[in-house]
Amino acid sequence: MTNKKLNIYFTAGIPKLEDTPEILKIIQNSGADFVEIGMPYSDPVADGPVIQKAHELALANGMTIAKLLSQLKSIKNEIKIPVILMGYINPVLSFGFENFCRECSESGVSGLIIPDLPPIEFEKNYRRIVEKYGLTFTFLVTPETSDKRIKYLDDLSSGFLYAVSSSSTTGNEKKSVNNQDYLQKLASLPLKNPLYIGFGIKNRKDFDEVTEKATGGIIGTAFVKILLEKENWKSEATDFIKSIKGEKL
Repeated sequence: MTNKKLNIYFTAGIPKLEDTPEILKIIQNSGADFVEIGMPYSDPVADGPVIQKAHELALANGMTIAKLLSQLKSIKNEIKIPVILMGYINPVLSFGFENFCRECSESGVSGLIIPDLPPIEFEKNYRRIVEKYGLTFTFLVTPETSDKRIKYLDDLSSGFLYAVSSSSTTGNEKKSVNNQDYLQKLASLPLKNPLYIGFGIKNRKDFDEVTEKATGGIIGTAFVKILLEKENWKSEATDFIKSIKGEKL
């Protein structure tokens, strides 16, 4: 078994609209340490093709922020692992930022990741509201982020710091997973938050490599692929998480 923390990402509203609560329970019961739920958006610029496809399907299925929050509310007493919502700022602003944070705290959500919210905007206008409702907020860093900016984003973050492999998209297959210099640099910085690495993790070997110098890893694309492509996704999803966490199948 690995003592590294595993965060599983999936897009809300796939394969079918009402599957979200069941997927959450599978993730929890298979041994993941926390879960990140993507709120579907029509222009998910920070996501790769697999997750873009998931966003399209989820929107076609009728998933909305309001629907997701009501699903989470209905099972919040059964979910013990932290739930993080990840999404783009426009739908959140349409919902109303404070209203969204209030609803999140009432639905058992622990924290937020909004990659296209500029840190300076967050600091000036939104940090106070996020803290008021007891939510954490996580920023992303990339290999292009300077040390000085990494420290600034770490200071602004609560919960954890999220390292991705490229400033372009998630699930990027072309980059080498074992991006040693970058991981070594992150490990050497005096960060206040736990560091989670989220790029290209497809199996236990990848997971062990990228989390060697970090608190844990985030798996999105490989998990979402199972939900999109497998008829028997419930058992496949369970086996996949157990294979990463090192539970005996």
